[in-house]
Amino acid sequence: MNPESTTPEPAAAPTLESITALVHGFYADVRQDALLGPVFEQALHGRWDAHLQRLVDFWSTVALGTRSFRGNVFGKHMALEGVTPAHFAAWVGLWQKHTQQLFAPDVARELQLAAHGIARNLFRGYFGSDPGFLEQRPDAHHAPATQA
Repeated sequence: MNPESTTPEPAAAPTLESITALVHGFYADVRQDALLGPVFEQALHGRWDAHLQRLVDFWSTVALGTRSFRGNVFGKHMALEGVTPAHFAAWVGLWQKHTQQLFAPDVARELQLAAHGIARNLFRGYFGSDPGFLEQRPDAHHAPATQA
């Protein structure tokens, strides 16, 4: 940590602690977002604490391979009403902001690509097409992010 700042140095690798900080900070902003907040509030009915723990478990499974999450992400999200393409753009934008703040560029990029894949699959479920935020990995050793 920089002694003249309260902002921690970007994490070089994800840990349970950094994933927890990411999830809690990100969803604090989601809750305050004029577009995203109402959708989440309607779905969660004041059950944020339990949901945040499930989200930490989910992202720990994705980023760390902890296998602490079990559930039907697609089915739960498909039950939400009033979701538009703008919701996806807002969610991806906030995720990018938070991952860039907390992680080294390579780690942030991997977390962003994982989120893009999840958002892409949910977007297809809602709208039957790919969203506009699809990106390709800059590394030629990886398959394009557009392949699910």
